[in-house]
This record gives sequence, structure tokens and C-alpha cells, in this order.
Amino acid sequence: MEKLDFNLLLALDVLLAEGSVTGAARRLGLSSSAMSRTLMRLRSAIGDPLLVRAGRGLVPTPRAAELRDQVHELTHGIRTVLSPQNRHLDVDSLDRTFAICANEGFVELFSAKLIAAVMNEAPHARLRFAPKPEKDARPLREGLIDIEIGVLGVSAPEVRTQLLFRDHFVGVARSGHPLLSAPVSAEAYAACKHVVASRKGDFNGPVDDALAELGLSRAIVAVVPSFRDAMRIAHQSNLVALVPRLSLGSASTIAETCTEGLVSFELPVRTSEIAISAMWHPRMQADLAHRWLRNIVMAVCREAAPPH
Repeated sequence: MEKLDFNLLLALDVLLAEGSVTGAARRLGLSSSAMSRTLMRLRSAIGDPLLVRAGRGLVPTPRAAELRDQVHELTHGIRTVLSPQNRHLDVDSLDRTFAICANEGFVELFSAKLIAAVMNEAPHARLRFAPKPEKDARPLREGLIDIEIGVLGVSAPEVRTQLLFRDHFVGVARSGHPLLSAPVSAEAYAACKHVVASRKGDFNGPVDDALAELGLSRAIVAVVPSFRDAMRIAHQSNLVALVPRLSLGSASTIAETCTEGLVSFELPVRTSEIAISAMWHPRMQADLAHRWLRNIVMAVCREAAPPH
């Protein structure tokens, strides 16, 4: 392909609008001689004189008159493509499906509030919640999902992140469990039998390193895929479960809060906080609708997550 100079197209649009080399030069910030050279290049490229002398002025040839509207439309399109995006988003008419990848706990706690917030502002938008796979940036890179929500892990270096909220682990046991008859000590906690939630099937949890520093260990007798499963088993047995605080709901206080026959308690050892973040691919960074969705997710999480 021959090398195309789109500046010639823009110059032709101005020349045909002005009907004057001097006027076109003034509009484009060029000298009259530079504009004359541009006209000569246009004549050579198109194979037509385009503008010819008539008295003291110039008049368009039939070919130039034929091209005027087409050239103006093309240059308008080029300027639109090469100009910053219109910064206004008409949310009320937004017709788009957004895919959010999150685990069951997030969907259970936040999805209803998130759907309500989206419908309130964008009645034609839709949300699709997708199951959370192992750490893999491919769905974000390929546009299969818009936002992934969870704990940061091994991911693509280009992925953008935003902290949504922080959580921490607590213990839960059935109401009336012997452990709860006195303040929970590390020794009493370790002496219980435990159920652990792990999608990977790991037996050790975040509390085990802290117990090991005290020379203690706990007996883990069951591993289940989800925190909801762990709570269900703890409710129906003497096993003690370890779950994120938010998995219990939005209770204003956590110490000895009874939820569906379960009593939660602060752990007798310190564990690391859980930082829940939103992740998205940078190609969506400037997309106005995507930015609006990110702001909705941030606002809902900050409002729905109880104080830490």
C-alpha cells in the first residue's frame, strides 16, 4: 500500500470550505506558500485541479464540488476517532451486561445490594455473577469478565486493583458448645476439634502458624470447600470452624453474636487481615461504563461491610 497522508484530507476539507489558499492557510496556521504546495500535492494525488482561478478568486472544479460533502464527513470522522472520548455517560439508557467474578460468600453478602444499586441508576443494565476460578488473569485479559473480586494473589502484572474492604477471621461454634463456657484461651481453642474451609483442600489454615508460635496445634478432622459448609457442620456438631467475619452477615458487633444457632468469638491468637480487592484489566480503565460499575461496587462494599 502507498503511504497515505491524512493531513492532506484535512487540508482538502479546509480548502474546499474556504475556496481560498490564503483563507485555508490562516485556518490551518500555515503560510500561504506552504498551503499552495499542499494544494499542488492534492492535485497530483487526486488527478484534478480542484480549485482554479476565476478572476481574483478560486472556484471548485466539478470533481471538487462532488468531493466536498464526502471529504467533510471523512474528516469529521477522523477528528472524532482521534479526539478524547465524550466524558458523559448516559447511565439511564445504558444497555450492557457486566460480568463479575466472585466467590459464593461475596455473592451471598453483596449481590442483592449491588443489583439494587445498578438497577436504581441503570435500569437496562444487567449483572452476571461468574464463579471464581483459581488465580488466572486470562478471563480479565480476554474480556470474559469485567471485574474479579477477591484476595490478591498471583496475577498478571498489568491488572489494576482497588481495595474494597478488609476482614479478619473469627471462630464459630454451636450455641452451648463447651468452649464457650469461659473466655476462649489459645489452649482451650487448640484442644477442640476443627473443620476447615479450603477450595484447595488444605488442612492448615491461617491460625495454625500463630498457634505453633505458642507451642500449640489443633486437630483438623474435616476440610470442606466453602465457609458456609464449615458453619453448617459447626452448627450440627462439636467441631469449631474458622470463617471470615463478614461471612456471618452484617452484625454490628462480633463477640458472642448468635447467628442461626452459631456463636462467633474472637480468636485467642492474632491472624493476618483479609484484604478484598476489585481487579480489572487496564484496557477497561478509561471505559466510562466500566468506571461507573467500579464506583458502584466500591460504594456498595463500603456501605455494606460493617466496621472492622
